Amino acid sequence: METSIISQQNIARRKFIKQAGFGLLAITFPFPFKKNSMKTKTKQFDVIIIGGSYSGLAAGMALGRALKKVLIIDSGKPCNAQTPHSHNFLTQDGNTPKAIADLGKKQVEEYPNVEFFNGIATSGSKFENGFEITTEKGEKFRASKLIFATGIKDSMPQIEGFAESWGISVIHCPYCHGYEVRNTKTGILANGDYAYEFSILISNWTSDLKIFTNGKSTLIKEQQNKLKKHNISIIEKEIDNIEHIKGYIQNLVFKDGTKSPLTALYAPRPFVQHCAIPEALGCTINDEGYIKVNAFQETSVEGIYACGDNTTRLRTVANAVAMGTATGMAVSKKMIFEQF
Repeated sequence: METSIISQQNIARRKFIKQAGFGLLAITFPFPFKKNSMKTKTKQFDVIIIGGSYSGLAAGMALGRALKKVLIIDSGKPCNAQTPHSHNFLTQDGNTPKAIADLGKKQVEEYPNVEFFNGIATSGSKFENGFEITTEKGEKFRASKLIFATGIKDSMPQIEGFAESWGISVIHCPYCHGYEVRNTKTGILANGDYAYEFSILISNWTSDLKIFTNGKSTLIKEQQNKLKKHNISIIEKEIDNIEHIKGYIQNLVFKDGTKSPLTALYAPRPFVQHCAIPEALGCTINDEGYIKVNAFQETSVEGIYACGDNTTRLRTVANAVAMGTATGMAVSKKMIFEQF
């Protein structure tokens, strides 16, 4: 009944806007109107999803279709904002990440029981019958279940030009970007066992490959000999900066002033969780730094779920969507059985 009332209210509000026109709206509301914008300081939902990119949107759609009352909190600043194209996602191959996310949000907005809040969640509290989330401006929202689809934050090295090229020509995944830079001058910024194993993988896409250790190499003699056999050289010079044009690498510049022309640089990065709330609420973080979840995307805390890049190495848009859908279905099923 409550969902029906909310739906009727949303429909009535849209009719009013169309009839009154934006001129009257500007007088009546002294702020820009956004669909599903929140006006109250406290509100109750079935599920709060923190993070409104691919995984969060997919979870929201699954829950919306299961008739659950959902709030999606998102800051509108995804980690792949400057990546020009997304790949390996059937029906969306080559589209920009923003176009995919915008279409996803537009489709989720069609479900009247799913609302959006533009902001940043800063803290969370657990109560006997659920959770309360507080945003940076002090808004408070409650729900019986939480889903964290907050992603991770890559740690950038102190190399000029690196951050500006990240996701464009400084890349992390050959399955996301390798085809576009195939058979070009390619580098790997890594050292030791990781550099060795990663170079074997990347050699599938190019034979013009160098490993840049940014200092003394820690690869063992056996690894060096194997790499030399495959014409993969090891450069131990320290890197000063990356010369690029709008994020596209031209040269890797070393501290001795020499340069190495490059088209692409694979640079797997350490990371931190983008949101500290799950750990603060008691969710277990595994040894690799990801939120630990079971097969149903449940964390170690009852009622809290996580999906997307914050839980797995498999960092693709397609996987984020799949995980979000599975999470939304798992949460809705859990609630249906609890409420029966």
